[in-house]
Amino acid sequence: MKRIMLGVAAAALLAGPVVADEFAPAVVYDLGGKFDKSFNESAYMGAEKFKADTGTDYRDFEIQNDSQREQALRNFARRGANPVIAIGFSHANALEKVAEEFPETKFAIVDMVVDKPNVRSIVFKENEGSYIVGKLAIMASESKKVGFVGGMDVPLIRKFACGYKQGVLETNPDAEVFENMTGNTGAAWTDPIKGGELAKSQIDRGADVIYHAAGGTGLGVLQAAADAGKLGIGVDSNQNALHPGQILTSMLKRVDVAVAKTFTDARDGEWTSGIYSLGLKEGGVDWALDDNNKDLITDEMKAAVEKAKADIIAGDIKVHDYIAEGECPF
Repeated sequence: MKRIMLGVAAAALLAGPVVADEFAPAVVYDLGGKFDKSFNESAYMGAEKFKADTGTDYRDFEIQNDSQREQALRNFARRGANPVIAIGFSHANALEKVAEEFPETKFAIVDMVVDKPNVRSIVFKENEGSYIVGKLAIMASESKKVGFVGGMDVPLIRKFACGYKQGVLETNPDAEVFENMTGNTGAAWTDPIKGGELAKSQIDRGADVIYHAAGGTGLGVLQAAADAGKLGIGVDSNQNALHPGQILTSMLKRVDVAVAKTFTDARDGEWTSGIYSLGLKEGGVDWALDDNNKDLITDEMKAAVEKAKADIIAGDIKVHDYIAEGECPF
């Protein structure tokens, strides 16, 4: 029955006349859906903010498997959607094809570079944000052992892990960092049970703060840390409220801002293609402080983080970029 319903959904997307609207925004989410409390949901919140601010609606689609990526992008373009934003690096191959087929349609992709004249490639300096939360993690740790759980084992997630380790070890060279990836397929983003198991394993080895970059899988990481009386660190969206007092902070990756700006630029005739790289300086990454975690963050920690942010922005601290520079030296 599920397979039949998916077929019906795909057919519905195919149906309908081509609409040559000048501005008709659309979003295609990655696996895990728009309510994953993390990466996709940040994109959704950006689209919703644009809708609230402008009164302009948008269309969106939640893929259920990898085969729907190309189909969803192509069908939105056929139906006149413009711009179309693909959320996640796994859309890259599909977007390469579809962008060529529809050269007049504006496309954007988050977390990957697609070198086409009608594509805006939005990438983030996740290593910088991860450095900041790594510093916070080791300052909060009593055992001086902290962990990292990644989702799909790809260079992007290694970039998170390396920045985190650098932040930890440049703050305390005697610290120990445990690292696990969840898997090698898209299923690695949607397995909270496995995430919880990996977190428990790190806790058994002495970790008392664990950072995840694992999408929906990370919900299991945060739950396991909270259940054990340890601290988790969220990612992408502000996840502090999921377990108040048990999440040290969240590394904010402002996909919401990127989505809203792309829609706004297209509406206002200011859309451009090319690469947009967003780090601490551009407000693309940051850390979350609110009522849910304020009692966990000391004045010393705040001061240390603000100094590190300023030093990174000024270039006095160079955070290793796994994608651009290769193997992590930490």
